[in-house]
Amino acid sequence: MASQPKPQTGIQADTARNLESAARAVAELRRGGTIVVTSGDGDAVLARAAETVVSWPPAFFDSIGVEPMALAVTGRRAAVLGVGEPTAACVLLRRDAGLSLESLSALIDPETENPRLPPPGVQATVASEKSAAAAAVRLTKVARLLPAVLTAPLANGAAWARAADRFVVSAAAIEAYDRDSADDLRAMSEAHVPLAGSEDTRIISFRPRDGGAEHLAIIIGQPDAGKPVLARLHSECLTGDLLGSLRCDCGDQLRGAVDTLAQQGGGVILYLAQEGRGIGLVNKLRAYALQDRGFDTVDANEQLGFDDDERVYLPAVRMLRALGYTRVRLLTNNPAKVGALARHGIEVTERVAHAFPPNPHNRAYLQTKAKRSGHLL
Repeated sequence: MASQPKPQTGIQADTARNLESAARAVAELRRGGTIVVTSGDGDAVLARAAETVVSWPPAFFDSIGVEPMALAVTGRRAAVLGVGEPTAACVLLRRDAGLSLESLSALIDPETENPRLPPPGVQATVASEKSAAAAAVRLTKVARLLPAVLTAPLANGAAWARAADRFVVSAAAIEAYDRDSADDLRAMSEAHVPLAGSEDTRIISFRPRDGGAEHLAIIIGQPDAGKPVLARLHSECLTGDLLGSLRCDCGDQLRGAVDTLAQQGGGVILYLAQEGRGIGLVNKLRAYALQDRGFDTVDANEQLGFDDDERVYLPAVRMLRALGYTRVRLLTNNPAKVGALARHGIEVTERVAHAFPPNPHNRAYLQTKAKRSGHLL
């Protein structure tokens, strides 16, 4: 007889509820839905991902009880527009003449040609980091959408949401999402998968119970858990890893890691679902288009409204612990990865260099990572 599931503790139940709530909100935003975001300070906003708005006015935003609209963006995007501080978590943009579909598109589209900055008639207000609007912007990042949200304050968010049958998500659930999804990761399946360069390879899949992002542990050889394990944290890169793109060095790094671990007797590659340094494939391609116009990789991300690097390494910590590894020799050129593991209790006994010769297509990219992101060549 199958064993009965153990009852959840209060903390586990809260985590499960938060994950379910944030996951449902992400799904709503990605399909162009409108939701209500509430904060602990008592404010509530109607929210819709700006890039999904295709008609005007958007549904629900002209309803009774909904206050005038504002576009919530990151401080990075506001600074690009010339109306805000880049360090602000959220900036609210309003127009003297009111927002329209055309003005919304101009404010969020990084490829819009607009030499008049700041945009005429646009007023900017920095929102509190704890506000519902700031949480809504954070949620678009989780959803891998442009970090720009059409928002409208609600006088009575809970009551309005019930009457309009809109899903409600709290700022607390959004804020806890990265931590909760990492804490909830569990090994789901395991198989022997011979690889070119290492036939003795196992792959273990990890996934949270909410069905969120799936990460892989690629176990090369037979690493000794009693010694610091040679490890590589590798963020997925469809263009480099699968298609062989020459714009980055990701494919070289992945295949090189397999070879290095096999040659040194074994180790683990944590293949993390964080495409484009955490901004997603669609936004990475947007950033590439900006790079073709002369922006470097850092400026391109900021033009979109993202930070230089949006990756989170909590899943890697959780996976290492689940595999029984608390000490690693880290195969990386990125000191930020060393610091991230150390902050969460994984001892990095050595940083092992992992660099490959540049090609004409990625030379500038690698130089930018070294000069502006602290990578070591």
